[in-house]
Parts: sequence; structure tokens; C-alpha cells
Amino acid sequence: MTRPWIEFIQSQQLEWIDDDLDGFVPGAAVKRLSVDPDTGAASLLLRLPPGFRGPGGACATIIELLVLDGSLSINGHEFSAYGYGRWPLGLDGSGWQSEGGATMLLFLSARPLPSAATAAPDDPGHVPWLDALRVPYTGNFHPEFPPGAGRKLLFQCPETGDTSWLLGTLPLRWAERSEVHPVVEEMFLLAGESHGNRGVMRPGAYFWRPPGIPHGPYGTLTGNLYFFRTAGGALSTQYVDADRFDWHRSTDPVVPADLMLKPLPAVAVDHW
Repeated sequence: MTRPWIEFIQSQQLEWIDDDLDGFVPGAAVKRLSVDPDTGAASLLLRLPPGFRGPGGACATIIELLVLDGSLSINGHEFSAYGYGRWPLGLDGSGWQSEGGATMLLFLSARPLPSAATAAPDDPGHVPWLDALRVPYTGNFHPEFPPGAGRKLLFQCPETGDTSWLLGTLPLRWAERSEVHPVVEEMFLLAGESHGNRGVMRPGAYFWRPPGIPHGPYGTLTGNLYFFRTAGGALSTQYVDADRFDWHRSTDPVVPADLMLKPLPAVAVDHW
């Protein structure tokens, strides 16, 4: 069994649940965006309380995070909004401290149980700290990608091709073709809005899409900022013809039947 296709939910539809993730984050609360029931891999919103102290120690999981608000210290590095880090299996990335609390996106490849395995700090999968505010934008990352967007590359594994990045697009931009990828793609919308074939996504929107599914085309009135991850090989894109782009598509999500979602407020909110 693999993760179910989710496209899309607003994270505001999920309840915060007290969950210490097997003792990894005592006193924390989570919103479970997507979970693999077999491996324990998970994509989460994590909220740390003020005065948080983590237990430390190596974990039997890859840990990847992007801070959304607040701040925390990990192994001597100070993370604030748009701070990014990644720790391979067996490397101690859990010595966390947060005086005022923090909210972040957290990605785990398995349950965060203690591990006797060790990884070297120079492991190619290790990003001890990165300030995405200072990462430069790059363009022309695909010759057929419509102009008006830039990418901030945060991580790319030289062995697996797994990639994480921020994508920013200009206001009043749209595309005319759909895309298909041979890898898993997941996204969390950080700011702005995105009009697509399944409706309008707003800040806090999330999807987890299996390989081979056509999606889009997309457009934005305001401009936007996405956080993307791909897994399962090198990312490539096939562009395919689609219905003409429509700014006014009705919401048509793909959501597992057992996912408990609450109604969205009448007025859209930007906090998670």
C-alpha cells in the first residue's frame, strides 16, 4: 500500500492533534497532511510549544523541514521563517530547542524512532541549515516551462534525484498545457493563490500526487509561492494538450474517504 492521492486539501480543514511522534517532539501538535500506513513516512504540519526541548539523538528516519513561523535552534543553527534543513537516517537532527515556539512543515521517511545507525555529517543528503530568503532564484529550469516563474533550489539528492524547492510565480500568469511527471510530487502553498484544473488553492493548500497523473494548467491572479518536493527518481516533465485554461473552475478535489476534513471558514484565512 502506498500513500493515497490527495489533490487538494486546505490544511485549515484539518484539526491540530496533540502528538509527540513517538517521543520525538514532546508536547507538540500536528496536522497530518499525508501518511504512508506501511512505512510511517509522513508529511506534517508541526507546531512546537514555547520552551520546547527535544530529546536529541539519532533517528531511524530522514528528517526534512521548512519553518513557517516562529524560530528554533537545531545543533547550533538558528532557524526562523523559511529556514530549511535535512538530515539523513542516523544523523542527529533532533536536538531541537524553541523559546517562543515554531510552526513548520515536517517530512519523515519513517517513524522517528531512536537509531543506533550513524551517518557522517558530510553525507550528501545532509543540509544542516539553509536560509531560503538568501537562496537566489534561477530560471529556465525547463525549456518549455511558461515564463514568469523562478525556482529556489533547496536540496537535490545526487543518488536518488529527490528534489525540494520553492517556486515563485508572477501575478496574472497562466499556462495552456497540462504536465505529467514520472515521480511523486507534493506541494504546500505558502502564499498567494493558484487556479487549476481542480479549483482554486489558497495559502495552506496541499497535494500529494502519484506519478503519471496529468495536472494543470495553472494560473494565478496575485502571484504565489509554493514549496515542492519530488521523490522516486529524477524529475522530468511531459507537456500535454489540455482544455483551455479557465480562471473559474469549480473545486473538484481527490480526497481519501477516511480523511476527516472540517468546513473551511466563510472568509479564507492565511494561517495554517
